[in-house]
Amino acid sequence: MLRALTGLLLFQLAGEVLARLLGLAVPGPVVGMALLLAVLALRRGPGAELRGTAQGLLQHLSLLFVPAGTGVLVHAHRVAEDWLPLTVALVLSTAIGLGVTAVVLKLLVAPTADRGDST
Repeated sequence: MLRALTGLLLFQLAGEVLARLLGLAVPGPVVGMALLLAVLALRRGPGAELRGTAQGLLQHLSLLFVPAGTGVLVHAHRVAEDWLPLTVALVLSTAIGLGVTAVVLKLLVAPTADRGDST
């Protein structure tokens, strides 16, 4: 498990270094995740140790929401003051996200529907 965690952190570090050196607008951890995906694609998937470590991390993923929830509670007075702009931003961003997802899905499904596939 320690070896797999070290590998994950090294990919995150590599992504952070690349993002800063190249001045990318993408966060370092995302670049690191793309690097990890490329390596895993070349290796034809993760090994047993990495798979087990990833499963363990995913089982405890909800713990990562604790700091965000704490932040909301600490700044509850600001949320109460700015509830209208926050609500509008949440509703609009959700609607835009759903709309973009629907358009992309339609574009991706249309080519298979034109071929007459019944799957």
